[in-house]
Amino acid sequence: MVDRAHKPSNIPVSPQDSSPQALISNENGRVTATLPSGEYVEVLLHGATIISWKNANGRENLYVSSKARLDGSKAVRGGIPIVFPVFGPPPPKPHAASELPQHGLARISHWEYLGKTSSESSTTPTSGGDSSVKLDFGLSSEMVESDLTDQWPKKFGLTYSVTLNTQGLETSLQVSNGGKSTWAFQVLLHTYLKIDNISDVVIQGLETTPFTDKVALAGMQKAIKNELKPNGDPSDLPRTKPSMDVITFNSEIDRVYHNARDGPIRVLDGESPRFEIVRDILADVVVWNPWEKKAAGMNDMGEGEWRGFVCVEAGSVSEWAKVDSGETWEGGQRIMAL
Repeated sequence: MVDRAHKPSNIPVSPQDSSPQALISNENGRVTATLPSGEYVEVLLHGATIISWKNANGRENLYVSSKARLDGSKAVRGGIPIVFPVFGPPPPKPHAASELPQHGLARISHWEYLGKTSSESSTTPTSGGDSSVKLDFGLSSEMVESDLTDQWPKKFGLTYSVTLNTQGLETSLQVSNGGKSTWAFQVLLHTYLKIDNISDVVIQGLETTPFTDKVALAGMQKAIKNELKPNGDPSDLPRTKPSMDVITFNSEIDRVYHNARDGPIRVLDGESPRFEIVRDILADVVVWNPWEKKAAGMNDMGEGEWRGFVCVEAGSVSEWAKVDSGETWEGGQRIMAL
């Protein structure tokens, strides 16, 4: 793992180098980066939530609700919120995470911007300028509100790296244990992809993966937390055999795909490829769209906006990952807009 004992520093630039550089802004609780070729990313320090990612032509790739609260008062509805250290409703007592709010503390805490690193293009001798920029953000147990640390008194450090390049967006999370004993966690990158019409979306790459159908479980009046083992282990959740079919949408879908194969996941909007997702270490994938009825009950989602996004979320949620004292765990994803 990469040693994060010190904040990252900028790569030195020769005074004679007049190549265009990535533009970085850190104002009003937001960090933005724009490449010379036009690609753009914006990160809210509240939750280190990515709230915009645009192609060079200005096309937005992430959905953020028109009613999302971006003032730090609650988790953002949209973008890429970070789920840590628990996924969904917390497990029952006596699990260590049982007192935490849904989806944990990372997405509702204020992160620190650590700095940026940029790299020059090497694809052609005459291209010049930055072809990528990496933004680093940090959160530690000392930075979190006391009520949350009371609920989960673990000594931790998180480093979240957001890399914007001409091919796409990369996000990776490092989880460090600064305590004296091993502890367990779940993690998920809750990515809201912007699409034209959910009814036309097809997802490829999960056909052979078993999944838990959370909508079906709710229909049987079985709360997810009551399906857990006494120690909060999610491995006993009922799993459906692989469907062998691509995923399409004509009603609410909320599925946890367990231990998906390593190949890319492709999102088609209509008949056109729209996104490709490649995961690193993150074995599980959550696919979600609330559809009309559930969306109507969400006070932070604009009317009819459920049609314009699909969540394809890379994570580690089938089991509780463990990190030993002094050790670091790392996982991430790469998303390409096609």
